[in-house]
Amino acid sequence: MSFQTRFTQFYADLASVDIDELDTVYHKDVTFKDPIASHSGIDSVKRYFSHLLDATKHCKFDIHNFTENQGDNAPYDAVVEWTMHLTLNNQSSSIAVDGVSLLKLENDLVIYHRDYYDMGEMVYEHIPVLKQAIRYIKKRLTR
Repeated sequence: MSFQTRFTQFYADLASVDIDELDTVYHKDVTFKDPIASHSGIDSVKRYFSHLLDATKHCKFDIHNFTENQGDNAPYDAVVEWTMHLTLNNQSSSIAVDGVSLLKLENDLVIYHRDYYDMGEMVYEHIPVLKQAIRYIKKRLTR
């Protein structure tokens, strides 16, 4: 099975995966960064995913584009564009967040994973008081 297939299948229904399945996608010496945290090593990444998924009712990723870079001069082996659909345990509505992952591979496993997404879209815009303030700011900026 290709790396792209393993990665896409792993993230298709993240809330239902066994944390130990991270070993099928991630290298033992992985560095994983996102807007929330940075983790080094598969055990640290497993703890992070476990903690996040404990608070999650539903989490799936729609992969829109998976570009594998060819050649030794490419800074990343793959660039993945996605939309995450997330429902937290204490929420009834789903949050949709667009993002991009930059991946470096070693031995067909991710050794470096960096996610970029808008924290406002994911968190801040779903807190009632902040939601109003962010709407006001965005409205002022687009005039």
